[in-house]
Amino acid sequence: MAASLRPRRSALYVPGDNARAIEKARTLAADTLIFDLEDAVPPANKETARANVLAALAKGGYGRREIVVRVNGLATHWGKADLAALAKLRLDAIALPKVESAADVREAQSALDAAGAPATLALWAMIETPRGVLRAEEIAGSSARLACLVAGTTDLAKDLHAGDSPGRQALLPSLGMILLAARAYGLACLDGVRLDLSDDDAFDLECEQGAMLGFDGKTLIHPKTIDGANRAFGPTEEELAEARRILAAHEDALAGGKGVTLLDGKLVEQPHLSAAQRVIAMAEQIAVFVEDAGLAP
Repeated sequence: MAASLRPRRSALYVPGDNARAIEKARTLAADTLIFDLEDAVPPANKETARANVLAALAKGGYGRREIVVRVNGLATHWGKADLAALAKLRLDAIALPKVESAADVREAQSALDAAGAPATLALWAMIETPRGVLRAEEIAGSSARLACLVAGTTDLAKDLHAGDSPGRQALLPSLGMILLAARAYGLACLDGVRLDLSDDDAFDLECEQGAMLGFDGKTLIHPKTIDGANRAFGPTEEELAEARRILAAHEDALAGGKGVTLLDGKLVEQPHLSAAQRVIAMAEQIAVFVEDAGLAP
């Protein structure tokens, strides 16, 4: 499915076995909550984590936040049970870890279809391995349920034997391939996590880089990083003002019967209009989210 236009500036992983974190998530300014049954949960806690998340989703109270659950891999002891338990619950998407082929996505889709999941329940594919990166286009076109690709940069860097280079130079080719595949199929795309929480400036720079590359937002592992991601991936006041100027100039040109739109002597074409409309629509959705959640703007 094509990605819906909604804020995904900050996507916070919430460990499924941490009841306090699950409760606190109702008050956080994250656009997206990814309740995690996989990497953040040790094997001994898998069943407890699933029960915690099921209870939290049944209770609700997360407002307009996008609700996603990262399940265990289907080849594990817990994966198929995770999908069956989540199929008919009130959530937006299920994130599949370590996707390496279209077949991985289609297997999950078949399991959800068999469990009676509604067509609106989306799948997200995490691209975390070299094989997944090389097959990103195949994965992106694999399923009508697929709505988002997520860069799993931690595992990917490990498999590439890549160091923590300035500007993530070692990861840029992979990030570009993931982003290209997502955009080619109209999917959302999220940047990977930063594990080092000790350097706020480095985190901000990484967010700015992700936004510059074109990612919709960043996956996060700690609530303290939400504000930084929201700033980096949300429209600035300057961008919003410029978008309004572009649309106003276009409306003036139409009203005056002009065949072309000029702004500051530059031609305004359809891509500029589409981008401006997207910036304004995103800003409006963010404003509604902030008001609904009772958060500071």
